[in-house]
Amino acid sequence: MPPDAVHHIALTCDDPIAVERWYTEHFGFRRARVYLPGPDQVVMIKSGGTYLELFPATQKRPAPKVEQDGPQHSGVRHVAFRVDDVKAKLEDMGVETTLGPMDMGQFIEGMVAAWVADPEGNIVELNQGYVDEENPPTLS
Repeated sequence: MPPDAVHHIALTCDDPIAVERWYTEHFGFRRARVYLPGPDQVVMIKSGGTYLELFPATQKRPAPKVEQDGPQHSGVRHVAFRVDDVKAKLEDMGVETTLGPMDMGQFIEGMVAAWVADPEGNIVELNQGYVDEENPPTLS
């Protein structure tokens, strides 16, 4: 059976509680499960059908924190959330952008995107206006 959606994204955090509060405040996540209660707890938070699994870091970050819309090397570049209004969301969040807001109309009419960093420096895209392409080229 093919998957119908991404189940969760796991984040390793220097301060999992700060990360949980940030995603709860700005994107409506709530606790869904706690593994290993206590100082080394692993927490699953959920918004709609999307989960973030928050692990406590046990090692120092080997590379500097990323900027703009995410790292340019192979790996996860950023996580994106659809929002109704990028500028209003940024104002509500009260955070500085790492890039944007940018008019992405050359790719998708009416699309606007901005990127911010969560408390750990992970890049999060705010996306307004994304729509699927009607007939995208097939994979050959």
